[in-house]
Amino acid sequence: MNFDKIIDRVGTHSAKWDMLPSLYGLNPAEAISMWVADMDFEPPQDVTRAVRNMADHGVYGYYADPSSCNAAISGWMDRRHGWSVDPNHIFYTHGLVNAVGLCLCAYSKPGDGIVIFTPVYHAFARTIKAADRTVVECPLVQNNGRYEMDFDAYDAMMTGAEKVLILCSPHNPGGRVWTAAELQGLAAFAKRHDLLILSDDIHHDITLGTKYVPIENAAPDCVDRLVMLTAASKTFNIAGTHTGNVIIKDDKLRQTFSTTMQATGISPNSFGMAMVEAAYAHGDTWVDGLCAYIAENARIFDEGIAAVPGLKSMPLEATYLAWVDFADTGMTAEEYRNRVVKTAKIAPNYGETFGTGGETFLRFNLGTQRARVVEAVERLQDAFADLQ
Repeated sequence: MNFDKIIDRVGTHSAKWDMLPSLYGLNPAEAISMWVADMDFEPPQDVTRAVRNMADHGVYGYYADPSSCNAAISGWMDRRHGWSVDPNHIFYTHGLVNAVGLCLCAYSKPGDGIVIFTPVYHAFARTIKAADRTVVECPLVQNNGRYEMDFDAYDAMMTGAEKVLILCSPHNPGGRVWTAAELQGLAAFAKRHDLLILSDDIHHDITLGTKYVPIENAAPDCVDRLVMLTAASKTFNIAGTHTGNVIIKDDKLRQTFSTTMQATGISPNSFGMAMVEAAYAHGDTWVDGLCAYIAENARIFDEGIAAVPGLKSMPLEATYLAWVDFADTGMTAEEYRNRVVKTAKIAPNYGETFGTGGETFLRFNLGTQRARVVEAVERLQDAFADLQ
C-alpha cells in the first residue's frame, strides 16, 4: 500500500474534485479539496482485482446469492470488533443515506419526530425533511473540547411525538468514539421514550487509538429497538459503489424492513457486492495501515491548527474528518471562510450544515496524501498570519 501516491481525480466525475468550480469557485488545479467524505487513496489490491475479474468475465447480469458476502461481513465484524452478526440478518441497500430513508419509511410516518444529536452528518436532516418527518435537534455539549450527550436535557425536550433516534457512531463531524457507558445511557433514553435506535456506524473501522464499541455489545437489551447501519464504503474508499448494510437482530423489526425493501424493488449492485466481499475478506492489513496514516495526518494537521491563535481542532478519536472551531478568531463566518476558500484555496464543509452547534466550525477531510495535508496547514497558517 502506498498512501502517499498522488492520484489525479480531476475529470473523473469525482464529486470531491470536479464540483470545486461550481460549489467553491475554485480551480481544481490550484485547490486542495477537503470537503466531501471520500478519500484520495486506492483501495486494497484485492478490491481492484475483484473488479478486474468481473471485467474480464465480460457479462454483467443480476446478482444472486449473497451468502459469501454475508460471511465476509460477519467474519470482519467478529474479528475486528467482537460483534457477532448472523449472516441472515444482513440487508443490502444503495448506500447508508438510502438505508436511512428506507428505515424512516419502515418505522415512522409523516409528521413523526426524528431525533438527531447535533452537530451531526448533514444528510440525516436532509433525508428526514424530504421524508416529511420532523427534525428534532438534541444539541451535544462540549466538555473539555469534546462532545458529550446530555440525556437530562434531552428528556425534557421529548414530547411523545418522537419515534426514531439516529445515532452517528463514531460521531461525524466531532470524531468521538462513544463509550460503552454513553451507549448504555442512550439505550436507556430510547427505552424511556419508546424510540427506535437507528445507529449509523459507517466510520467504525477508522479509529485512531480508541476502541469502537457497537451499541449492541454495550447494551444488548436494546436489540428489540435497534437497527444497525454499516458499510465498507468509508473504510475502503469505495463509496461510489453505493453498497451499504442494514443489520437487524430482532425478528419483528427485520420483517418490517424486509417488507419495505420489497416494496421499493431494490436489489444489489453486483460490482459493489464483489468489492465489499473482497475488502472484508482480505482488507485487515490495509485498514491497519490506513488508520496509522490518518493518525499521523491528524497529528500534523492539529499541530498546525493549534499554532494559529483562535483556531481549535477537536481531538480526533475516529474518522478522517477534522472539526475546527473558528469562534475565537472574532471573525464573521464570511470572513474566515473567505480566508480558507479564497485565500488558502481549500474547500472544506461549512459547519452550519451539520445543525445546531456547528455554526462556527469548518470540517476538513484528512483522507488524502500527506503532502496535501502539509500544504493545507501551510496555506491556512499563511491565510491567518496576522493572528500569529
